[in-house]
Amino acid sequence: MNPTVAPIRVLVVDDSAVMRGIMSRIIESQADMKLAAVASDPVVAIERLRTCDPDVITLDVEMPRMDGLAFLGKLMQWRPLPVVMVSSLTARGAETTLRALELGAVDFMTKPELGAGASLDAYAEQVAEKLRAAAAARVTRRAARPAMPAPRRLARPATPLAFDRVIAIGASTGGVEALRAVLAPLPSTMPPMLIAQHMPAGFTRSFAQRLDAACEVRVKEAEDGEPLQSGHAYIAPGGMHLTLARKSGGLQTRLSAEPPVNRHRPSVDVLFRSVALAAGERSIGLMLSGMGADGAEAMLELRLRGARNIAQDEASCVVFGMPKQAIARGGVHEVLPLDAIARRLVELSLAIG
Repeated sequence: MNPTVAPIRVLVVDDSAVMRGIMSRIIESQADMKLAAVASDPVVAIERLRTCDPDVITLDVEMPRMDGLAFLGKLMQWRPLPVVMVSSLTARGAETTLRALELGAVDFMTKPELGAGASLDAYAEQVAEKLRAAAAARVTRRAARPAMPAPRRLARPATPLAFDRVIAIGASTGGVEALRAVLAPLPSTMPPMLIAQHMPAGFTRSFAQRLDAACEVRVKEAEDGEPLQSGHAYIAPGGMHLTLARKSGGLQTRLSAEPPVNRHRPSVDVLFRSVALAAGERSIGLMLSGMGADGAEAMLELRLRGARNIAQDEASCVVFGMPKQAIARGGVHEVLPLDAIARRLVELSLAIG
């Protein structure tokens, strides 16, 4: 670590002594991180925050005295900090975690499997990556009771939108709420959309259902071999790659459990590359908030095959990494603020020849 760069200071809040120990060891083993403090519940965490100055907080969802969501809501009013939720792999855990992202958490990670012979090496790598992304995240103060109304719906265009086009979307850290902001205003006549959001298995179905309830377009977890339909958004299931394939002259989804690409499955690179091959100039690429470079190379391939590509701008991103890398590689035509993207997608859906 560069001695002139201060380490990332992390406060660990978890009622499990085992989890506090695991997280503490992972943090202390990173050259660019330091354990600021640990707390067994949010009440203790509030006291720790008076004496330590963390850059990032890891926060368990379910704890005594005050649950993680209640603490998160208070924190985002009182002292906004990047928060990474630690969630269980359950349906209830998924719903609570998605609510935490609405309240202002920047990311989440699941608890590790602690069975006999389980290695924590891969988990440690994931934790370190998420903490670095969180430390770079942009957080803002939230209202006391954050209302999450759907953005204003765009009027349905008089000209029919092209049903045989495809919109490919990639996102990671900060992408959950960015996707909501993009999809909610869109009319049900949109071309089909394929989405790779970095998210583990067990969470994408709940995520798709929450988006579907807020949108006019139909949002669903993708299944293997589905013919694409206009007005539908297909989200890659956690732990699976989503690709686009042409069969008998039509376009359909494909799922695979091939190895991770850029350490991710689903991978934005895998999705974008398949769309470039199957749809080419009949496609639109969109890169939203996220850490790293997944999708940047394939976005250039999309452009070279005639796609029109958009990246979310730095000011509206939670983490600008993925859009920044796509721009740097020359794959992006337009850089837009988040609240302008939906309207531009409608315009491009009309304009493609």
